[in-house]
Formats: sequence, C-alpha cells, structure tokens
Amino acid sequence: MKYRMVMYESNYIVVLVTVPNRDVGDEIARFLINDKLAACVNVINGLRSIYYWKGGVEEDNETLLIIKSRKDKLNDLIKSIRERHPYKVPEIIALPIIGGLTEYLEWINETLSRD
Repeated sequence: MKYRMVMYESNYIVVLVTVPNRDVGDEIARFLINDKLAACVNVINGLRSIYYWKGGVEEDNETLLIIKSRKDKLNDLIKSIRERHPYKVPEIIALPIIGGLTEYLEWINETLSRD
C-alpha cells in the first residue's frame, strides 16, 4: 500500500513542553484541546531531566507534552501554557513539521478548524 507523504515547509508544528508531573500535563493538555489550540497532546511520564539552573546542575523527574498544532495557533498556545505552567521559565519549544502523512496533517487542520 502506498501512502501519500508531504515534504515541505508547512503550517504544522510540534511543540515540546516539560511539566513537573502528569496531573499538570493532563490539565494543560485538556485545556489546549478544548480551546482548539492543539489537535493532539501526548502526555509521556517517566522523563528525567538534567539541566543547569541558577549556578548549579539540577535533576528532576518530569512529564513531557508533545503537542500537535498549527503555526497560526502558536502565540495563543504559548500564552495559555504560560498561564497554567508552574515553572518560572517553562520549556516551550516549537518545531516545524516538514513532512508527514497527508491524512494526518489534514486531520490536524480539520480538528483545529472545528466549531
């Protein structure tokens, strides 16, 4: 079976966000879905982060959110995450989707355009 793939700069993005635990992740994910800022959010437990913060090396257990959305939603998405995120400087990184299954990308668009 052949699948149609799109390979170009598109309007679609993946946003990575770390949160302190699953409860915070679930709360942010549900808000983003309900407010049509994301089509899908994967909430992945069991992440271990090691990072430099305020003069020293820190280690924390965290949860990762993988958010599928569109570029035109990014500013509102970041604003909504910042309003609900407990960290002073949360990790919010947007990456362009440069290719993917056409039907999935169309689903993202349809989902974010729903009434």
